Formats: sequence, C-alpha cells, structure tokens
Amino acid sequence: MKIGIFGGTFNPIHFAHLRIAEEIREMFALAKIIFVPAATPPHKPLADDLSFAERLKMVTLAVQENPFFSVSDLEGQREGKSYSIDTLRIFGEMFPGDELFFIMGSDSFADFRTWKNYSAIFSCCNIVTITRPGSRVSLLQALPVDIAHEFCYHKSENKLSHCSGNSVYSIEGTQLDISSTSIRSLIRQGKSIKYLLPATVEQYILQQRFYE
Repeated sequence: MKIGIFGGTFNPIHFAHLRIAEEIREMFALAKIIFVPAATPPHKPLADDLSFAERLKMVTLAVQENPFFSVSDLEGQREGKSYSIDTLRIFGEMFPGDELFFIMGSDSFADFRTWKNYSAIFSCCNIVTITRPGSRVSLLQALPVDIAHEFCYHKSENKLSHCSGNSVYSIEGTQLDISSTSIRSLIRQGKSIKYLLPATVEQYILQQRFYE
C-alpha cells in the first residue's frame, strides 16, 4: 500500500494544502494521505502562538469530508522538537511493508541540509517536493553535495533515484497562490478569508478569534 505523509504547521490549513494533497494522491495512486501537524517546529518559531491542539482541530475539520485523508497527532504525543526523521521512522514501524511518500514544499527541500539526520530520510521514504508559486527549485541544485553520489537523476521524469530504491520527485501541480501567512494577515486587517480555506475552518477561526 502507498501512503502519503504530509507534514507542516498548518497555521492555518487552506485550500492550496488540500488541493496539492489530492493531486499527489491521484498522481501516485496513494491509498491515503496522513496530515501530520508539527507540534514544535525545529526550523522557525510558530507564528501567533497557536497551540498544537488548535491546529490539529483545524486540520481535522479541513479533511473530514475526504475519505482518503486522515490526521495524526503523533508529533503532539512526543516531547521536544518535531523532527521529521523521528516521525518518519515511527510511521515506518506503524506501516511495515508499505511504501511511504513524504510530501514537502520545494523551498523546504532547498534547506534540507539543515534538517536533523537529513541523509537518513531518503532511506525511510520517497519524497515528493511541491513547487510553490514564485519558488522554483532544481532537485539537482538543492541536493546536498555530500550525498549526491547516492543518487541518479532521471531528466525525462524530473526525479532522483536513491541507492535505497526510494525516489525524490518534483511536482508542480495546481499553483494556488494561497499562504497561511497571507490568511493571518487578512484576519489582522479585519478582511474576509472566505474561499481561501474550508468554511468549517473559517468558522472555527472566527469563533475562537485566532490571529486577531
């Protein structure tokens, strides 16, 4: 079985997250995609100090109508920073024999060498990088030099094959120019966020007065 793992702060989750997840699910014939909100992001402070439970609730509301989407509170159960290598190893133990696809933005892959045990991640799963509006990243240029010898580039498919048998893919998908940062900014300005994220998430944000 093929399983997608989609991590992020989701602060808040919006339609660009959901659309790209659906496109990747279809493209790679994934049986399901598990959204994994980060509890304590290791690379940057969490904006507006929203709790893990509140962001988990928003993701749960956002994916509830898609039978192929689910949410995991795995990172909220652990103490300390939410390192992807730890999360992926746990999912590997939870789904032995299944093929994992780790979904991330291409900008994050460009900073991959700053991640904890980044070289070990390639042996844990396939990686699907998503090109975001205004942020085109070359797989070859982003690949850390010290481990480049472990890969073979396939230009026709725009992917890297790792010696473990896993691959790194670059996907453009539908370029919806929506960001969590812009949504938070609109709320602070007292402007509408309608049609940028699911109505259930919008209602929850407004009820709880988040980001004001």
